[in-house]
Amino acid sequence: MTPDSDALNAIAKIPKVELHQHVDGSIPVTLTWELMREHGLNPVESLEDMERLLTLQPEEEGTLIRYLDKFHYPGWITQFYENITRVVETIVAEAVSHGVTALELRYSPVIHTFAGLTIRQAISAVLSGLNHAKDRFGVETGLIIIAMRHQGPHIAKILARQAIAEAQHLHSKAGVVGFDLAGAERGNPPRLFTEAYAIARAGGLGLTVHAGEDEGPECIWQAVDELGVTRIGHGCSAIRDPALVKRLAEDRVLVECCLTSNYHTGAVKKGQPHPILTFLEAGVPVAICTDNTTVSRTHQGRENALLAEHLPVAEIAAIHDRARAHSFIRDVRTTVAGSPLPR
Repeated sequence: MTPDSDALNAIAKIPKVELHQHVDGSIPVTLTWELMREHGLNPVESLEDMERLLTLQPEEEGTLIRYLDKFHYPGWITQFYENITRVVETIVAEAVSHGVTALELRYSPVIHTFAGLTIRQAISAVLSGLNHAKDRFGVETGLIIIAMRHQGPHIAKILARQAIAEAQHLHSKAGVVGFDLAGAERGNPPRLFTEAYAIARAGGLGLTVHAGEDEGPECIWQAVDELGVTRIGHGCSAIRDPALVKRLAEDRVLVECCLTSNYHTGAVKKGQPHPILTFLEAGVPVAICTDNTTVSRTHQGRENALLAEHLPVAEIAAIHDRARAHSFIRDVRTTVAGSPLPR
């Protein structure tokens, strides 16, 4: 049932927690266009044509490859420190406008070093934007560093060490709060990255992984058993294995659910109910996430409205409250409703 205006107004007032949002796929089209033109890089002649390149079109829905194609052009402008800082601050401002009070952005620094930035500079540029945004809006923020599967386990270990150097618990402001693995799941099983995750764990970072979006439940089992993650990005295929769903519930492994993008990539087929409903029924912790607000033409309000077709607004607000306990951001996790949380 489509939520009415009262429900939508109530959704807008919910303090929201965003635990899975990518920098590259969330840069507003107008800002990408502006920066492209500033650098003389625009591949097309109009904003409308640029929008078609950056956002998933209806005829492109249903496959992960077409979805990932939308990430190519943003990388043209995010090779420069000041641009990275600017786009991050803008992304946070947009999230705040939809009621987000705690935001974890995720980002692979290696793919932003082709014009000369070091990995450390590429990370620092994001943290600068997060700190500016926190000062402006009061939102709690943190950065999750992504290792790309196709770059291999050795690069992942280098990134884990660099992420620790910029960890939030070593700094007074926004810092790196987590470590993630993304990219093509097929042929790149989680077990290959065990050493990188051991480094990140030893350095005090939160552990999550993209798994079960384009592969079966076995990759999620590996992520939990061999990488030791406490959160799963997407995790759609878990519902094909009742034993795995039970394990996620028992161990309180949170699934970062991205409703719109899961339909866009084909992780969930059109017409099928989203796995978040199965997870909730089984007692698996979940978070309502946007993934890529620009590519999927979405925002936190819209994702919550989709869920409101199945759940009362009060339950949606409770999902966000419970998700706070699973945030990797120090100041978000330490207190929920005034009560200390275990570390």
